[in-house]
Amino acid sequence: MSALPSDRKQPASAALVIFAKAPIPGQVKTRLCPGLTEDEAATLHGSFVLDTLERTKAAVHKFKLPVDRFLACAPSSTHVFFRIMEARHGVTLLDQQGDNLGDRMAQAFSTLFARGYRHVFLVGTDVPSLPLTHYRDAVQSLTRHDLILGPAKDGGYYLIGMTAPHPDLFSDIPWSTDQVMGLTQQKAAAAGLKTALLPAWSDVDTLDDLHALIDDCAADKKRPKQERVYSQRTAGTLELLAKRLRTREA
Repeated sequence: MSALPSDRKQPASAALVIFAKAPIPGQVKTRLCPGLTEDEAATLHGSFVLDTLERTKAAVHKFKLPVDRFLACAPSSTHVFFRIMEARHGVTLLDQQGDNLGDRMAQAFSTLFARGYRHVFLVGTDVPSLPLTHYRDAVQSLTRHDLILGPAKDGGYYLIGMTAPHPDLFSDIPWSTDQVMGLTQQKAAAAGLKTALLPAWSDVDTLDDLHALIDDCAADKKRPKQERVYSQRTAGTLELLAKRLRTREA
């Protein structure tokens, strides 16, 4: 278990796991290619991972959440990108283990419940504008529910949290389809789990999603600096990609 922050006296009761791939060209955000080059897709993905690390840290600090943060790594926690994230962002590294996404998520839950955490959450990295309050609300909801889900607008989910392992929620699910959320809810209901939902949010899987994100970021840039959601890094990346896409799509 990770060391306790100096400003928290009690051990964390919850673990927040950020599921991430190393930003290797050709292995991440492949559905954005050939609209983007493989290098551009990898750069965007890397920025999203950094956003998630920064925003989860900010949420834990702002709301004083009893949460330890973990980074579940693929293909391996030995990749230099993850070692740098560990050193800079104070997360504990885990290897993703399993043949498919469901197996890997189930294993992460099993590992962290075995370490003594009472609540475990998994979040993806494709929601760079997710409000900090969603993390607070997720933590609070699991004091009254067995399961919390953050629905993605494409039919999947961007966050899942539980109070005990439920590996059946991850079996026989057609991942990367619009059936993921509905089937997960059906399995939860059949198991008698009391479920809460966070607000639906958009993730970034397709070029249409990317265009919507670019538009949202452009609108965000018009807000006062202290009210902006997107990091300067991601805003700059999206602005550059928007220019390149306009040239290619002309």
